[in-house]
Amino acid sequence: MNIALIGYGKMGHALETLAPQRGHTIHCIVDSDDDWRRHADALRRCDIALEFTQPSCAVRNIERCFGLNLPVVCGTTGWYDRLDALAARCREHGQALLVASNFSIGMNIMFELNRRLAALMAAHPEYRVALSETHHIHKLDAPSGTALALAHDINQACRAGCLPPSGIVSIREGEVAGIHEVVYDSDDDTLTLRHSAKSRRGLAVGALVAAEYLHGRKGFYTMGDLLSEA
Repeated sequence: MNIALIGYGKMGHALETLAPQRGHTIHCIVDSDDDWRRHADALRRCDIALEFTQPSCAVRNIERCFGLNLPVVCGTTGWYDRLDALAARCREHGQALLVASNFSIGMNIMFELNRRLAALMAAHPEYRVALSETHHIHKLDAPSGTALALAHDINQACRAGCLPPSGIVSIREGEVAGIHEVVYDSDDDTLTLRHSAKSRRGLAVGALVAAEYLHGRKGFYTMGDLLSEA
């Protein structure tokens, strides 16, 4: 595939390194408003866009890609109040979008384990649940989109309101790639579900796998859709 990188931060650099290893070409890189104009012709020749920028510009970037009929894999979080509208646009107007708060295959397996564990724990109110996330000091949003997704699934399992965003512990230190931990604690024992990323490589690989999955499809998707077909 010819890939357009929308955003050229640390994830963009990781994707640029790994894409050729999976047989893909980074056809253009867009990292400013000027780049949209400068690379207009190159963007039309791309098969898919990988969007990793900031919450303030993610929706506009996705809309620009839709204007080019360019499928988008988006890893930016912090803008999900607009997600339903974009998902509806995909379904109604034949666009393609895959969104994930975290593209790590291991983390997405943790999402599934978290949902199953929360459902089991719903019958055991003696366990108090806590959620924490740790990331590098450059991460802009807190709590992370991944932590919010974990909390949402816990709250859906008959524990509504037990984990509001204000109840999630967010830590920013060093260059930590990402640690997410769900803890169920009672007077008798403690159960911990934890994922620790070693580097951004796992995120980049997952994003490229997502791009391969989305290529040729129309509609709105998540990593859950991808894993369910594995």
